[in-house]
Amino acid sequence: MPMDNQAAPELQVSRWFNTPAPLSLAALHGRVVVVEAFQMLCPGCVSHGLPQAQRVRQVFAREDVEVIGLHTVFEHHAAMTPVALEAFLHEYRIGFPVGVDAPSEAGPMPRTMAAYGMRGTPTLLLVDRAGRLRQHHFGQVEDLLLGAQIAMLAAEPMTAIASSAACNVDGNCG
Repeated sequence: MPMDNQAAPELQVSRWFNTPAPLSLAALHGRVVVVEAFQMLCPGCVSHGLPQAQRVRQVFAREDVEVIGLHTVFEHHAAMTPVALEAFLHEYRIGFPVGVDAPSEAGPMPRTMAAYGMRGTPTLLLVDRAGRLRQHHFGQVEDLLLGAQIAMLAAEPMTAIASSAACNVDGNCG
């Protein structure tokens, strides 16, 4: 679903895999960020979401598009530990950075999942180069549609991004 160009909430991650240092959306400003939210025991994630994220990473230049996995566990917590995730990432040859969504003290839904209002997994988020949430897809996304959406965001002129960065959330610029 298209979004109203609102600022993307920062990822709340308790641990990172496949990256030498923690990542943040703020640090990735200037690139399109594709966030693939998944669970290891989610059939749609394993058969479609993660392979699609791997294809996106292969097709688009890293200086334009960054792919991040977000392991967001809202069920079967005892089975989906960081140790199990590490083995899963190795077995499925997931090479892009993957963060573990920070647990919530208020219930089973992790913090980033709640901040984005995710309904489940797989969920795919597209954040533009100015740090605005532009797409929020729940379930399977067709490759052609996703590729077109990413290409359009990557093709947006940097001048539009620079001018939007000077505007606040209410649309007031100055």
